[in-house]
Amino acid sequence: MEIQIDPHTLERAEERGATKEEIIDVIKNGAPIPAKHGRLAKAKVYPYKKFRSKTFYEQKRIEVIYVIEQNTIVTVTIYVFYGKWVA
Repeated sequence: MEIQIDPHTLERAEERGATKEEIIDVIKNGAPIPAKHGRLAKAKVYPYKKFRSKTFYEQKRIEVIYVIEQNTIVTVTIYVFYGKWVA
């Protein structure tokens, strides 16, 4: 299925510390999570081991919210959380 990344999603990704490649990876390989308003969502945890806003974080969790329109995945937005998750 084709993936269309909305410009809003790319803007939020840049602000929140994610890349276009990570968005695509989350959609293809992430775990499904609950979403509101009839939307779909997937999440994936990545190693991070860097500082962000003067705080060191082991991992980052990326959640991509999307819809399917005429056999195309269209992103709605992205959330990025920093911390440590148990695998």
